[in-house]
Amino acid sequence: MATVAPRWDTLASDDAAAERLASALSIPPIVAKLLCQRGLGDPEQAHRFLHPSLDHLHDPMALADMGVAVERILGAIARRERIAIHGDYDVDGVTSTVILRRALELLGGDVTHFIPERLRDGYGLQPASIDRLHAEGVVLIISVDCGIRGADAALRAKALGIDLIITDHHEPDAELPDALAIINPKRVDCSYPDKYLAGVGVALKLVQELCRRSGREAWLPGFIKLAAIGTLADVVPLVGETRVIAKVGLDLLTKGPHKVGLRALLEVSGLTGKTIDSYHIGFMLAPRVNAAGRMSTPDLAARLLLANDESMAEEAKQLAQQLDSENVRRQEEEAEITAAAKKIVQTDPEVGARSVLVVAGDGWHRGVIGIVASKLVDAFHRPAIVLSIEDGVAHGSCRSIPHFDMLAALEACAPFFIRFGGHKQAAGLTMDAARVREFRSSINDRAEGLLGPEQLMPRLRIDADLGFRAITAQVAAGIASLAPFGAGNPKPIFAARGVEVIDGPRKLKERHLKMSLRQDGRVFRAVAWRAAEKQEQIVGNKSALDVAFSLEQNQYNGQTYLELTLADIRPTQP
Repeated sequence: MATVAPRWDTLASDDAAAERLASALSIPPIVAKLLCQRGLGDPEQAHRFLHPSLDHLHDPMALADMGVAVERILGAIARRERIAIHGDYDVDGVTSTVILRRALELLGGDVTHFIPERLRDGYGLQPASIDRLHAEGVVLIISVDCGIRGADAALRAKALGIDLIITDHHEPDAELPDALAIINPKRVDCSYPDKYLAGVGVALKLVQELCRRSGREAWLPGFIKLAAIGTLADVVPLVGETRVIAKVGLDLLTKGPHKVGLRALLEVSGLTGKTIDSYHIGFMLAPRVNAAGRMSTPDLAARLLLANDESMAEEAKQLAQQLDSENVRRQEEEAEITAAAKKIVQTDPEVGARSVLVVAGDGWHRGVIGIVASKLVDAFHRPAIVLSIEDGVAHGSCRSIPHFDMLAALEACAPFFIRFGGHKQAAGLTMDAARVREFRSSINDRAEGLLGPEQLMPRLRIDADLGFRAITAQVAAGIASLAPFGAGNPKPIFAARGVEVIDGPRKLKERHLKMSLRQDGRVFRAVAWRAAEKQEQIVGNKSALDVAFSLEQNQYNGQTYLELTLADIRPTQP
């Protein structure tokens, strides 16, 4: 299966609305156009988007069951009852666990935490974990980033006389678990205005209300930093409240100072003293935190981020280095399994000729199959399900494309599974390995009615044409003000047409290309990542190319300069 060149889709724009917004806010027209395309044509809305602050956070009491949860927690703290935070093993779950535990400890609570281990405990809130915490004398359990489908665990807690508060952001079943309180903006009976919070965002709302009730609002910025890491790592839409958390949190991460654990993590990630953005979180910091849950125990990451005493500096440094080593091991496993999975897609027609790629391998490391599924989606522009088979059981990670609701597809195939859950674009499942082939056929029968060549064609979203002469320092600063970029607020991609290469392209590390481009007398340096195979095509069309690019502001020796990151490059189209 060959890689298909993407089709460029230029977004429509209302130029008159963009002009009015540019005039009202005194911003460059191209920035106003980008805001209008994101549904932010109203000057007040656009201003709030460009200048988010903690004042923009909604009242936590608008979340269903918040009052019940806060009263029970404050009562438990006052009576010195044993409280446990039950987390999840990804970055969202670890940061949620850390901020809630720290908040309750600061308020005087007797708190412990439990984060399940992927291979030993499985995913989510399980009856066995409830038993374990009950044996430790816990009388109140608060779940973070999990539990919304934990009906069996909720029944077990009730039978043991344990109060259970569930905080989660995943899609609920038709019937909610029987718990004391369930805080989840996706509850159908919850009128909360922001449905896109990550798990750590929901945990933060609980912390926000606990701080308010205790007269400790000044503590909130300290929790926002970790909430930003979990939010950006979980790839939730960066709009509304999630944008506030991400933007304010990144500013605070850049500014410092930090507790010893977070400081050690930033140091081992090479981010000390840098202006930290969403790229740094997604590709440098989050993978190290995630590596703990993927390769060994998520408690490594939780212990590091809970370290707040200077006397723990040496221990924090060792924990951070351990995470770094686990991340290197994760990269090696991931590369090996990705190569094997791609080979199956390319050589087995039963897999590669179908709309949904369902790939299975014996003993594939379950900690990395989610990343492998994402890589298959990127490479083949098809939904992908990667299954690791152990002892007759297949554990799967699913990733999708915009036109395919993965969770709905799994629901239609529910009889195949021991358990499953997740979102439209990412999900997990467990099933009998003997039924993999039958499942592949069933999910593809469903998909083929929904996915035609049009849906499976890779597309590159072009926000607008932007000639080199229009790229100024003011325009670059205006575009940067839309950050942080991610889901729901993608980094803008522009097109420049009839461009010539005046230097290069030269290979970097045998995988990337570096070159200098000229249009209308202006020259910019440009980098095309993972595009080495295009070198010949570029050389053959050096005098007339169309480029799709994003603008980067890079710093070197104290100087800031603009560089283009090429998303695609092709011979000039007539």
